[in-house]
Amino acid sequence: MLPPRPRSAARRLLIGCLAALAVLAAVHTGLWWFATGRLEDELTAWQAQNRAAGWTAAAGSPARTGWPLAAAIEVPDLTLAGGETDIPGGLSWRAAHTELAVALLRPRQLRIRLNGQQHLRLSELPEFAFTAEQFELTVPFDPGAPTLSADLAASGLHAAVAGGSVDIATLALHADDHPAAARGEEALAMTGSAEAIGLPTMQDGRPWPLGSRITSISFDAALTGPWPGAADLVTRATGWRDGGGTLELRRLALGWGPLGLSASATMTLDGHLQPTGAATARLVGYDATLDTLAASGALAPRAALAAKAILAIVAKVPEGGGAPQVELPLTLRDRTLTAGRFPLLRLPELVWP
Repeated sequence: MLPPRPRSAARRLLIGCLAALAVLAAVHTGLWWFATGRLEDELTAWQAQNRAAGWTAAAGSPARTGWPLAAAIEVPDLTLAGGETDIPGGLSWRAAHTELAVALLRPRQLRIRLNGQQHLRLSELPEFAFTAEQFELTVPFDPGAPTLSADLAASGLHAAVAGGSVDIATLALHADDHPAAARGEEALAMTGSAEAIGLPTMQDGRPWPLGSRITSISFDAALTGPWPGAADLVTRATGWRDGGGTLELRRLALGWGPLGLSASATMTLDGHLQPTGAATARLVGYDATLDTLAASGALAPRAALAAKAILAIVAKVPEGGGAPQVELPLTLRDRTLTAGRFPLLRLPELVWP
């Protein structure tokens, strides 16, 4: 018997490889079809859950896409409205185009990408529209996870508001939600940062005293204590306070014109459900800041000179060197904000619905 010809062996090898690729492609397509179907089911379940909780949730017919690298559905006209029991006046939001996607190699991570114009109304504030070059939310694709986390990354944000527009070059937020948190435990932790924030003109048409652009702002905060599930907001707030609930601002940093500000604070609610607590603020560049405020007319020149003289007495140079900084202990009690023993501001009463 003659041995097989090399050309025939190569042909059989090629056919075998093509058959294996066809099987892999069929399996891959089946997985893609299953994953996109699950995304559609999760979208339907999300709408049903929100409606059962008293929200209005609606969306257009989704279209499957993303093959071969991801399972994705494109959802037009996604809307959500409600939340009056948690937010006075509620909120409403709608997006022209939303993409839900899961990478086939990372099936436990859901990416929510929002494209086109979005509309947002929060509480009693007027609705505004905004766009972004990138607006992407990443959440776990695991409904049974004990901790819910979310990451938001956005860039090129632009919102038209009264007096001009608000522009943010980059925005990043991270949140961890612990629904089963007990007394003294973190129920919600959030960190965030934004850079190159362009501001509109003030309501009276004047420019901002420290300039129309905030260089950067960042924060790290945590809400401790369980949030009761009562029907009305007053009962929830009372239960949170009585359960030892606190809002801890572990770090706040702001760069605006010549001013550098960092702060930390711990807040809760008093017996009248008014904010109360203590904070520490550290100021860098106070000399130039007071000069800028005086030059803009926001502060009288004589008052600026007096403030500079007082702050120069309490200012300290950091151990490692650098610009002098002023540390101010702040207290909020009975709606009055004080620095040391000096009252600074009387806050309006927080009216609960």
